[in-house]
Amino acid sequence: MGKPKRKNLPDLSDLAITGAKIAVKVTPKAAANGIIQSETGLKVTVTCVPENGKATEAVRSLLAKAMGVASSNLELHQGATSRNKVFVYTGRG
Repeated sequence: MGKPKRKNLPDLSDLAITGAKIAVKVTPKAAANGIIQSETGLKVTVTCVPENGKATEAVRSLLAKAMGVASSNLELHQGATSRNKVFVYTGRG
């Protein structure tokens, strides 16, 4: 997985509030990495396969890049093996 380009991602810096829960719907094995904002929430597509947490780590990295924070500031709160995931912004680091 290559590093995502910031210009292709929406500005999600408003989500960088300590304790904020960020719900995402993930589509693994997509043609390209991306984030789509809609009324129903965030939809994240990643090119990684959903094996051994690779897709989850790709989502964490992509989400952190869009928020302008370090990926270590995002903890997976719910959905380790599900397409519906909830990350929590810890604000540390």
